Order: sequence, then C-alpha cells, then structure tokens
Amino acid sequence: MSESRKFDRILVTGGAGYVGAVLVPQLLRAGYAVRVLDLYIYGREPLNAVRGNPNLEEIEGDIRDTELVRRALTGCDAVIHLACISNDPSVELDESLSRTINYEAFIPLVRLARDAGVRRFIHASSGSVYGVSDDPNVTEEHPLVPVSLYNKFKAMCEPVLLEAQSPNFAPVIVRPATICGYSPRQRLDLTVNILTNHAVNAGKITVFGGSQMRPNLHMQDMIDLYLLLLRMEDDPIAGQIFNAAYQNFSVSETARVVREVVLREMPDRGDIEIVTTPSNDIRSYHISSEKIRRVLGFTPRFTIEDGARDLIKAFRAGLLPDSMTNDRYFNIQRMKKIGLK
Repeated sequence: MSESRKFDRILVTGGAGYVGAVLVPQLLRAGYAVRVLDLYIYGREPLNAVRGNPNLEEIEGDIRDTELVRRALTGCDAVIHLACISNDPSVELDESLSRTINYEAFIPLVRLARDAGVRRFIHASSGSVYGVSDDPNVTEEHPLVPVSLYNKFKAMCEPVLLEAQSPNFAPVIVRPATICGYSPRQRLDLTVNILTNHAVNAGKITVFGGSQMRPNLHMQDMIDLYLLLLRMEDDPIAGQIFNAAYQNFSVSETARVVREVVLREMPDRGDIEIVTTPSNDIRSYHISSEKIRRVLGFTPRFTIEDGARDLIKAFRAGLLPDSMTNDRYFNIQRMKKIGLK
C-alpha cells in the first residue's frame, strides 16, 4: 500500500450512482481496491469503463440485506456511503420504502462496519437538511429544519453515525450542496443539469419560483473531497460535520448563468427564453463552507459554468440520448417504473 494512502479496500455503497460512477474510477486510479454494493436500478453501464479492473469488485444487492452487507464489509477498512433513494419526489413516492433504505438500513450498516474493523466511515448527508433559512451563512451548527422526508431521513442518520465513534472508528459527515456536471450515470433532475438540458434541447428554461437560494458544487470537487477525506488523519475529521458548497445562487441567477454558457458554447442554438412559474418547493439556504476551508484546506475549483460546459460536451458527443424523456436520467420516473419494494 502506498504511503500516501491510509486505507486499502474501500466499500462504496451506491457506487454505480450519479456520484459513485465518477468516484469509483478515480479511487481505482488512486490505487485503492474498491468494492461496490449497488442495486443497479439504473443499469450496469455506469461502471463499464472500469469493469474488469482487478481491483474492482461489484456486489449487486440491497443495502437492507444485513447478511449481504456483512459480507460486503469483510476486508474493507473504509466506507463511503452514498446509497439511498435520492431527491424529494422519489422519497415521497413510498415513505415506508424510503425510511427502510435511507434510515433503518443505515443503523445496522454503521454497527456492522465498526464490527468488521472499518476505520473510517464517510457519510454523504445533504445540505438540504437545513431546509429554509434566511441566515446569510448557514454553518454546521445551524439548526436542522428538514422540510421533506428526504431531508428528514438524512438528518436522522447523522447522530446514529456520530454516536458510533470510537478510537478505532472515525466517522465523518459531509453535507454537500446540489451536485452538477456529467456522470456516466447521469442525473438530469438536479438544478444546473435540468437547466442545461432544457436550454440545449428545448431552447427554453422554466424556473420554478426563482428566489430560493441553492448552493451548488461541481462533481469533480465532490470527488476531490472524498479523496481528501481518505487521506486525512483521524484527528481533524473524526466525529466532524462539514458543509461542502461553492456557489450560492438563487435559482433565477443559476438559470441566467446557464443560459449565458449555452449561448456562448452554442451560438447557433438561437435565443433561449427563461420562463418563471410559481413553485411549492420552499427550500432556501445559503451554505457557509468556511469550516471545510479552515480545517481541511479544501476549496472548490470548479463552477456552475464548468458543470454546464461538461453537459454540453456530453450532449455533443451523443452520450445523453433522449435526454428529455428517458427515465434513466430522472430518479422519480425510474422509481415509478421499477416499483421497488
């Protein structure tokens, strides 16, 4: 094992998801052995580029299967937990199902990880746990006011993990902003990605509400942060919670930024109309990332513009066919289609 790495084998739950499909190849390039546990409800294609790598092991299965989880943890010394039902509509489709996956399965996962000798557990919570706040800079100490089941279950997991901390088990929680950019398991139901898809392929952007403040983070910055958390010593991060955000823009501001990028990158596309319509989505918060800069020295490098350009490049390359209609890009549509129980 390289001296620069403190861990050998990483279990990535949800490793074929939107973030996981970008993270896993970069973990492999960094020299880690990687074990993926995923249901593959969006297909196996997201990991095609690394399938066959001798340091990659894939386990198809449900995070609720405790015996499977126990086997998946065997020999792993770190966990990056990404598996969940993502986004508000998908979670609210079946509250009981979502509770079992997003919260109840998390409790034995943490216990089994600690029992298996896992030394670091990195948990992807969400910046949306803050709900609604007019605080100009929401820090990690801000009260959690979840306004949806997705936020609620994310918030409920956090104390479960922190209470498991021990001298040999270092948990760390990340509350990421909304991720943007390209992935082999593309999501087009996230703010920047939605706006770019519609600007490029419909010539019109519809903004729901618009005044809500939403923090953003580029996919590569998210990956860089996970890699950094694997390299850090225990002391600065064990039992800690870190916001991870870059640009805090209103939805309307984000729409204008995306429109300008598409107009510059695709001048033959013609004008792009922005239409504003009411929304019942009241989430609004301005995240402070001062702690993560101060404690970890982590500063994001990529912007909303970079995320939009990534997607434009993918559209041009034909990597995102049927982007307005294919259910593989939209979590709620795929969840409805498969009827997971």
